[in-house]
Amino acid sequence: MKLISRILVYIDDSDTAVAAIQTAVLLAKKFDAALYGLYVINTKALSDLVKARIFVESEREEYARELEADAERYLRLARKLAAAKKIDIMAEKIQGTPHREIREFAETNKIDLLVVGVDNSRMKSLREEAAGDKEVAIRRVPCDVLCVKNEERAELCFDTEE
Repeated sequence: MKLISRILVYIDDSDTAVAAIQTAVLLAKKFDAALYGLYVINTKALSDLVKARIFVESEREEYARELEADAERYLRLARKLAAAKKIDIMAEKIQGTPHREIREFAETNKIDLLVVGVDNSRMKSLREEAAGDKEVAIRRVPCDVLCVKNEERAELCFDTEE
């Protein structure tokens, strides 16, 4: 039995997302593990913004398109970083509530390790909802969790690893 055979990296638009991807790629290489990437477009947050009258429906649609574009951009980056280390990544975007989707994905795919970027600095108000979802996911997934905080170290390790 392998210690780690399936790794999931949660991808979002946070500053530490790239560090999480880099770390997950290196771990997948080291452990010869399957690597999955998941970007969750937070539809609950979008609906809450409309209900709170922060957005009108047309603004919601425009913001949803922006979130879709962000998701595609980060997933392309994840594929590029994985390819640079000759690692396959099954990267996908889905819609829903992040902590629920992360947990369901981890359970369905029998994930051994969740890698997530976390930021210790004060979050901006628009990111508080997503940060809360990360914390809930960390507590509720059935697998081990690695929280990546040090972006510089992740980048250095990634750049120097062959």
